[in-house]
Amino acid sequence: MMRGYGFDYGPMMGGVGWWWQILIVLFWLLVIAGVVLLVIWVVRQTSGAGHGATHRPPLQPPKDEACEIARIRYAKGEITKEQYEELCRTLGVT
Repeated sequence: MMRGYGFDYGPMMGGVGWWWQILIVLFWLLVIAGVVLLVIWVVRQTSGAGHGATHRPPLQPPKDEACEIARIRYAKGEITKEQYEELCRTLGVT
């Protein structure tokens, strides 16, 4: 028995069967999931929130480098010995 344009949904009748309907449903589920993931990604990129934190603290020199900068400033006479020692002590560099 033929229905429409040769699509017969009966078992073993040679037409396109139930598996085609499952493929169409899976396709649309993947499309919807892709759109949802795209929206989530765009929101995270624009807001800076989320996994992988795009808000990073400002670049700061490592403690050793910061103490080295203080040493150079002390050598130039920009800071006193007490200020130099306090800076290095605060940074945890001995």
